[in-house]
Amino acid sequence: MEKVRHQLFLPKPLSDRLEALAARPGASKSAILADAVTAWLNRRGASELEDRFAIRLDRLTQAIGRVDRDAYVILETLALFIRFELAIQTPLAENDHAGRALGAKRFEAFVTQVGRQVSTGRRTLGAAAEDAE
Repeated sequence: MEKVRHQLFLPKPLSDRLEALAARPGASKSAILADAVTAWLNRRGASELEDRFAIRLDRLTQAIGRVDRDAYVILETLALFIRFELAIQTPLAENDHAGRALGAKRFEAFVTQVGRQVSTGRRTLGAAAEDAE
């Protein structure tokens, strides 16, 4: 491997530490400095990669936060709606078969409509907001 000569200046305390390390058997200043520079460059490269991913991770964290908030709003809305409906609807009599059949039919229509909306990707709430504008 081709080597290039570099001349550099080190503070005295750092130079003394380098001299002490290089005095050990099998060690050299060039090898120590090459290892140190390689490690520093590798860390810096990893840091740049980490910085790039950090931006993307921040965006993903914000998006997940919005999804979490939206899910909470949806669940709270559903819970309040159900509580309201149960409070205002009178219970059906045990022998009201026509009322129960109508309720079952309406429930099936509701579930079918939800399935249709979800499968096509349409959003009822988004459409209402767009119509209001």
